[in-house]
Amino acid sequence: MRERRVVSRWISGSALLFVLLSGCGGPAEVPGEPGAADDAHPAEEHGEEHAEAGGAEALVVDAEVLRDLKLTTFAAELRPGGEGVTALGELKVNEQAYAEVGAPIEARVLRLPAAPGEAVRQGQPLVELQSVALGQARAAQMAAAARAELAASNAQRARRLAGEEVVARGELDRAESEAAAAAAELRAAEASVAALGVGLLGGDAADLARFTLPSPLTGTVLERTAVQGQTADPERALFRIADLTSLWLVAQAAERDAVRLRVGAAAEVVLAALPGRKLPGRVDWIGGEVDPHSRTIPIRIVLANPGGTLRPGMFATAWIATGEAGARVVAVPATALQRMDDRWVVFLDRGREKGAGRFEVRPVERGRDLGDEVAILSGLAPGEPVVIEGAFVLRAEAEKQEGGAEPHHH
Repeated sequence: MRERRVVSRWISGSALLFVLLSGCGGPAEVPGEPGAADDAHPAEEHGEEHAEAGGAEALVVDAEVLRDLKLTTFAAELRPGGEGVTALGELKVNEQAYAEVGAPIEARVLRLPAAPGEAVRQGQPLVELQSVALGQARAAQMAAAARAELAASNAQRARRLAGEEVVARGELDRAESEAAAAAAELRAAEASVAALGVGLLGGDAADLARFTLPSPLTGTVLERTAVQGQTADPERALFRIADLTSLWLVAQAAERDAVRLRVGAAAEVVLAALPGRKLPGRVDWIGGEVDPHSRTIPIRIVLANPGGTLRPGMFATAWIATGEAGARVVAVPATALQRMDDRWVVFLDRGREKGAGRFEVRPVERGRDLGDEVAILSGLAPGEPVVIEGAFVLRAEAEKQEGGAEPHHH
């Protein structure tokens, strides 16, 4: 057993050769490392214990073969354990921080100060337009204001003259009625302008038809369909703006899985565009209706995006915890596990010597699937580097080296 512990630690150079040639005749001491097993780190002890139980093996790959392999390693990591479900989905904008901006009336595009992809502040002008309808509404408001002012002045003069008994009571009543009607017309004209939802660039008559559309929030211009010189259609949005500091992952969970989820559950999200990177999230909404065609229920996971790396439209896989909070398990990508001699193994890269690649064939106990990863119940410690891309080829090479036989598949 002493020999297997030393082999699993892959002592380099002549010490390794001494161990491999010592056979099973007894404990093999490594020169220059007295009591090395007693000083092992926790991750090494984890591997040594499994080596004693399952027999870790050495695999040496010739430099010529290694040169043709494309190997990628992954450090085994801890992730939320316990029970959980997997769901596929797509990143979308946070609809609570999203806006579509369009011209409320037919207008011609004069200027476009905001460009697609540009960050904008709330209230910042996005586009400058010119509208005949706005000019007419504003002109009507100015005319109504003038009539109201004149009618109010006439009514005030009639009240003064009536007090001096210069004019009859009927004249006063007529003047006050006209003032009230003019005031009502002014309010209606102001309401018409207000209903357009636009503002003037200036107070001159020449500017009555010009207006800007401001950004309703601070965010990023996702899309701009406005074209300078074109007539803006009130039924079509000119800009789509969103605050991208947080996004929603809208995923579809099978109905049998969705009923086990709860709002507030922790989630880990992996994006196809960012392989190997896990993003923490939290479930903040679970749909109340099953899709009759797919038999799934939509769920929403909120993801922080402080660096702006994530983009709406990206596809993602989410693993959502349903079990005990705080549970952790060792996990590796599913491609790291290979089946050999009716057991699951992983290959640990132990470096190069004289051009040849040295790998440890480590038996492990496979647990449940965690999306595109697999839980490892025993045999592997967090941080140990396992081969993911190229593991299948290493398995074939190991099977060929076993007695010189051709590779066989399980």
